[in-house]
Amino acid sequence: MKDPKGLSIDAVEPQSIAEELGIQPGDKLLTINDQPVRDVLDYRFLSFAEEILVKIITRQGEVWEFEIEKDAEEGLGLDFGENSFGPTRRCHNRCLFCFVDQMAPAMRKTLYVKDDDYRLSFWQGNFVSLTNVRDPELQRIIQQKLSPLYISVHTTNPELRCRMLNNRHAGKIMEQLQQLAQAGITMHTQMVLCPGINDGQELERSIRDLSGLWPQVHSLAAVPVGVTKYRDGLFHLRPFSPKEAGDVVAIIENYQRRFMERWDYPFVYASDEFYLLAGKPIPLAERYADFPQTENGVGLSRLFLDEWDALEPELPSRMEPSRSITMVTGVSGSLIMKPVVERLNRIQGLQISLEVIANSFFGQTVTVTGLLTGQDIIKALKGKELGDLLILPSVMLRQGEEVFLDDFTVTQVSQELQMPIEVVEGPREMVEILCQD
Repeated sequence: MKDPKGLSIDAVEPQSIAEELGIQPGDKLLTINDQPVRDVLDYRFLSFAEEILVKIITRQGEVWEFEIEKDAEEGLGLDFGENSFGPTRRCHNRCLFCFVDQMAPAMRKTLYVKDDDYRLSFWQGNFVSLTNVRDPELQRIIQQKLSPLYISVHTTNPELRCRMLNNRHAGKIMEQLQQLAQAGITMHTQMVLCPGINDGQELERSIRDLSGLWPQVHSLAAVPVGVTKYRDGLFHLRPFSPKEAGDVVAIIENYQRRFMERWDYPFVYASDEFYLLAGKPIPLAERYADFPQTENGVGLSRLFLDEWDALEPELPSRMEPSRSITMVTGVSGSLIMKPVVERLNRIQGLQISLEVIANSFFGQTVTVTGLLTGQDIIKALKGKELGDLLILPSVMLRQGEEVFLDDFTVTQVSQELQMPIEVVEGPREMVEILCQD
């Protein structure tokens, strides 16, 4: 027989239903209740019933069928590992602001992958454009209640969205959002703002359109376009000026006030980068509500500052033995870190130096700390007197690993600088490291 479709089983949980039935890694799950199992979402949705009919094909090619009675919330004990979703759906847009198109050459292959997979939006919180989602996929989202979703809107103006995404299917975004909203799907949305293109009146239009779908469209984040030095042959874009960033903040705060009066919820947010570029203070925590878009750089500075404010009264007045430490940040982050370092330097016996590093790797128009690379740090600090310890923020590293965007590791940077390095998540870890014996 032809190699059947199905979901390859990577592992079987001990003492599970699957183990009792003799299902083994390498077998394939074909159907549940005669419905094909395309990915882990189908598996979870279809296996939720109390009575199910499961069809398996073993590694030896034998087809087994099992009639199973179980509790509704009881799983079968199957793990599909890297096979959970099969091939990732790729992005068919050619966005004029795409950051992947501006990546440096010869980096790791995964950094050039453009995914646009609604399944990963639900599963991992990836932002998707919905341009490659047709009616059957929309119906699946609704039927399986894949909520919340994270959606890159950029503009609700149909003609402008088609131009910005270079995709003739991009203009029906409001129809798609309305259909999902009517079905009760919760959505978090984002706009990558490009000066002179989708800011100003277009930003206001998008805020009004999207807020009209509240509460299903639950939040909207505005982030500034990133412009690297690798834009040869691409659409001409420029970064926001401080004044333009201030204009964006003013528009958003005006709508926030309206929404707070109406819903007691701000709904729309400017990313921290807009506030820092405009030289405006980071809003208080109430303006971030439940902090729905921290992964988009919205409210991280406020969380940092509030944690720092809670720790500051506990700081010691003196430190013995004395220590000399260097901290690293990007240009944007320096506006948050400078007052913190000034306060720490009031501790007797502690000397903190703040190294503000410009981004040579992507270009100096990229100012966020999270896009600094190992090479940037080595270039900026090699040969300098760095004291006893170098402290790096974890936002510079791949999540869960000690690897920078350029594939340099913390160990490599430490060896190049001949300096011990500690990586910190936030103020509490920072203070613990500073105060340890």
